[in-house]
Amino acid sequence: MKIRQTKKTIIVKEYHLEIGSIQVYDNYMISQFEEGATLTLERAYQIIGIAEIHFRNKNFGFISLRKHSSAVDPTVYTYLRELENLKALAIVSVKEIDMHNFKVEKLFYKKPMKFFIQFENALVWVKRRVR
Repeated sequence: MKIRQTKKTIIVKEYHLEIGSIQVYDNYMISQFEEGATLTLERAYQIIGIAEIHFRNKNFGFISLRKHSSAVDPTVYTYLRELENLKALAIVSVKEIDMHNFKVEKLFYKKPMKFFIQFENALVWVKRRVR
């Protein structure tokens, strides 16, 4: 899975959490979790806090790069959907198991959420939704 950014794209801030890293850009965030990490509600609150710091009164999108095997507690999505300014949630993976998990996760989120195999396509979709 290649991640290519345009020349003008600048990381506003990067966070290194226990479960992985979060990169914050102008109007979106990208997460990449460590092998075997589990996104629990407690850990999701850290990510929500980061979003509130950088996007308090601004629409934004979220891209989850699933390069490694990790798990997500689906109840996390009931809290994420309360973020009114979160306009797009993209999952990027080439693994079939992530495609199956996405179908379950989408049932809990119930807002614009899409699965991508290529990062560039996810980025275009997120930017379009945030406008």
